[in-house]
Amino acid sequence: MRRALDRLYDGCAALAACFMVGLLVSVLLSILGRQLHFNIPGIDAYAGYLMAGAGFLALAHTLKRGEHIRVTLLVGRLSGRAQRVMELWALFAASLLAGLTAFYSVRLSWQSWQFHDISTGNDATPLWIPQLAMALGTLVMAVAFVDELVLEARGRRLATLPEEATRNE
Repeated sequence: MRRALDRLYDGCAALAACFMVGLLVSVLLSILGRQLHFNIPGIDAYAGYLMAGAGFLALAHTLKRGEHIRVTLLVGRLSGRAQRVMELWALFAASLLAGLTAFYSVRLSWQSWQFHDISTGNDATPLWIPQLAMALGTLVMAVAFVDELVLEARGRRLATLPEEATRNE
């Protein structure tokens, strides 16, 4: 199970990287279009979709690598059982919020598909297509938070602090 979850997180990160490359290509095409006097309809909208998709798809991988911003002002002052209880509470609350975000993201994408909702720009893209990246990213992040909660409850969670954060504190 651990390997499958890690592959899921890494797969979403790889997909986010592909979206970033797509974003780069979109921006370069937009710049070239202005310089060489040609227009690709909707290229700015596609760049926005790719940027949003990359951000959402990278959420779980970033969480599992300990790279999310954490406010440790309170938890850092606690120790022992109090710290563990606070960690469990925070992970439970985060799992709940991530689950709600995933639910409503999937629902939004589903409703956009049902109602044939399209973008208002000249690209007229069916909105459920770019919303799929958001839905997938939030779903995988919810799974990652539940994964962290279960690991913490079992006492197997490794608190990973990025090197940069430890140098800055």
